[in-house]
Amino acid sequence: MKTKFFLGMGAAVFAVAACTTNPITGRSSLQLANNSEILTMASQEYKTTLTGSKVVKGTADANKVVNVGNRIKNAAEKYYTSIGRQADLVSYAWEFNLIQDKQINAWCMPGGKVAVYTGILPITKDDTGLAVVMGHEVSHALAGHGNERISQSMVAQYGGQILGGSISNAQWAKVFETAYPIGSQVALLKYGRNQESEADQMGLYLMSMAGYDPRQSIPFWQRMEAASTGARQPEFLSTHPNPETRISGLNKNLPQALEYYKAAGGKL
Repeated sequence: MKTKFFLGMGAAVFAVAACTTNPITGRSSLQLANNSEILTMASQEYKTTLTGSKVVKGTADANKVVNVGNRIKNAAEKYYTSIGRQADLVSYAWEFNLIQDKQINAWCMPGGKVAVYTGILPITKDDTGLAVVMGHEVSHALAGHGNERISQSMVAQYGGQILGGSISNAQWAKVFETAYPIGSQVALLKYGRNQESEADQMGLYLMSMAGYDPRQSIPFWQRMEAASTGARQPEFLSTHPNPETRISGLNKNLPQALEYYKAAGGKL
């Protein structure tokens, strides 16, 4: 059975039609896959992960994850509405869950499916530190990084078939499962360095829009780096920019972030 997941009639039209611009950072990326299919599969895999995990409910930490997550969500929705892009988020069904696990990790699946591991909480320390993490991870979803990475894999493996207009369901499922190694493995998409840098920038802006002080992002990432010293690097940092590059990028984007923070009622 063949299913059409891609757009285009010829390479030039194909590429232009599938080019997506991030409304917060301005970065353009090639996103060929059908987002509704990605959201459906992401939702299924999120449920599978929660079923196989110890989900923490009703504690102060669990409530903190939900509260910070909702502030980030509300800030994103307000911004997208203000620029006439609210339709981008209409299919999102947000969820914020805390998972009992010593891994220093957090992630967001397409469609706003967020998981935070208890192992990262000693490093986040407070709501603002948690907002750095959740803003970053939500940004991956909002920026369509999952679609971008899946599209890159599709082009590498099935370029000719994509231009022909369709691939099989089995081929599509294989690429999705490769991109999201869920099950016994952590549900973390292996993003590229450019995508991680964009999530740093976008996450910094989102946390600021939500009223969290973006200046606290630098101490958080320094704590994250310190946690990896002398030990196996946390999965959360495996494909991220090196510490110097990250701090430089944060400092570069901090003035704009502070403008968003001030507009949200933050004190400079």
